[in-house]
Amino acid sequence: MEEAASDTIVLYPGPGIGHVISMVELGKLILLRSTKLNSIIILLTTGIMDSPSLSAYILRISNSNPSIIFLRFPHTPPTTTPMSQAAVMFDFIQRNTVNVRSALSSISNTSKIRTFVIDFFCASALEVANSFNLQTYYFFTSGAAVLGLYLYFPKIHQLGFDRSFRELKTTFLEFPGMPKISASDVPEPLLDLNDPAYAYTIFCCEQLAKASGILVNTFEGFEPDAEKSLVDGAYVPDSITPPVYYIGPLIADPNEQISGAVDDATRRVFSWLDQQPKQSVVFLCFGSRGVFDEDQLKEIATGLENSGVSFLWVVKNPTKSAVDFHFDPLFPDGFLNRTENRGLVVKSWAPQVDILNHAAIGGFVTHCGWNSVLEAVVAGVPMVAWPMYAEQFVNRAVMVESMEMAIGIEEDENRFVSASEVERKVKELMESEKGRVLRQRSLEMKKMSFEALRDSGPSTAALMKLLDIWTLC
Repeated sequence: MEEAASDTIVLYPGPGIGHVISMVELGKLILLRSTKLNSIIILLTTGIMDSPSLSAYILRISNSNPSIIFLRFPHTPPTTTPMSQAAVMFDFIQRNTVNVRSALSSISNTSKIRTFVIDFFCASALEVANSFNLQTYYFFTSGAAVLGLYLYFPKIHQLGFDRSFRELKTTFLEFPGMPKISASDVPEPLLDLNDPAYAYTIFCCEQLAKASGILVNTFEGFEPDAEKSLVDGAYVPDSITPPVYYIGPLIADPNEQISGAVDDATRRVFSWLDQQPKQSVVFLCFGSRGVFDEDQLKEIATGLENSGVSFLWVVKNPTKSAVDFHFDPLFPDGFLNRTENRGLVVKSWAPQVDILNHAAIGGFVTHCGWNSVLEAVVAGVPMVAWPMYAEQFVNRAVMVESMEMAIGIEEDENRFVSASEVERKVKELMESEKGRVLRQRSLEMKKMSFEALRDSGPSTAALMKLLDIWTLC
């Protein structure tokens, strides 16, 4: 009994609530499927992106899942050297390497660490894990195509570009198993050659191929072009691609989410949805960082009004200064009154998973964050892809051109989207033959996603294979 209790798996997410949630969901899945592991230990940095919502979330998880143990590092202050937000984050992760070493040493004194699973951007911990002779796996929380891009990017780097990718809007990059993308659409930390974040991200890309394996939050058959390229070794032509395991879709439990309490605003949303016809409402929600300026908000409002389509729209304060704010200055005069019979605008946050699964929802305008993409797929809802940051522009290209799961929004060179474009794409999604085809494909992918997680499904088989490797060593 004591020996079984001493076996553990250690997970190391990057800073921030989103990364922690993903690792918690992985930990819950491991504990659900394993008969030999009794605990999961999650290492948490302290000193950047700490928030009351993160502390509250950890408390909820600890109470509902006592086998998941959180180990918080000592406070590490972020650098005061002026640099980009991404560079500050990566410097912080590197400076926590000493805390990773200390934590692994302490855990090893009382437990047998069966494996160590790290976030992509926590690559600086790989060498530390090797010094403990630990099997180290990555948990990659985006899809297979973005994984392929990162694996292949050292080859792009070797081409010796002398200008930052941010400036190369008319230059297109080619990657195996995915559409060509504009150089300015590569993931955010790779945009500026002179940013320290660029060098660290290249380091992370190179470290990927050194892992014992990579777990990916996707499912077999969802991204066939990228999956084939991974099998063929096309992303790591000069070395061996580590084993890749598709274990998704992992969707966070909405009852444990950051703002999970049912309040009057949430009740109003579902009361309103209950009165709408089936698949008649387009839902617009752009993630935790999805903040538009007032000019863009006015264009979206005008486009929605002119479309004639019923809508549910989550809007964040453009100034970010307060959660409570007034809509009137943000929209065209009279917009809320003119659309009150077919539209509902919600401040700051709404329970996205529950809304996507409501019968009234017929389409989703999304920022293409991978968690949101998977939530829409599991709900069987077709999408308009409107990327904003991170790897989302890559996701759009793959969703629209390879996977045929979405209609892409078109923006100008400053990433501004016109009212006419909003109107056109919303109507195309909700009223056209193309929208009908997308809806049918979305329902097919929904079925495939459920099959993947069945006891006999491929995602379950992949996880069980991993558990055998981890617990039999």
